[in-house]
Amino acid sequence: QVQLVESGGGLVQPGGSLRLSCAASGIIFSINAINWYRQAPGKGRELVATITSTGLTNYADSVLGRFTISRDNAKNTVYLQMNVLKPEDTAVYYCNAKKDPRDTASYWGQGTQVTVSS
Repeated sequence: QVQLVESGGGLVQPGGSLRLSCAASGIIFSINAINWYRQAPGKGRELVATITSTGLTNYADSVLGRFTISRDNAKNTVYLQMNVLKPEDTAVYYCNAKKDPRDTASYWGQGTQVTVSS
């Protein structure tokens, strides 16, 4: 059974920081790329960051230079360090991964709310 469990969201002032975590089970973690998506109210789901099995990273232009994705294969966990947060970063953040890289389908966590407001 695949489980992706996000944590670390909350309310933060503009310019602040948060670190999100995604704990994975039931997937072949070390060989899978892991994605962070977000969905703001009234908007579609947006890909924020990706980390490959070899540690290569990719970011949306809107977060480049402010967010950092990393992974700890020993803990089956991926992190999203978010700095210099802006009100437009307010969204529900989701972790996304496949059980096996060869699969077509992927899995989602339940999401964690990030609210950036003064």
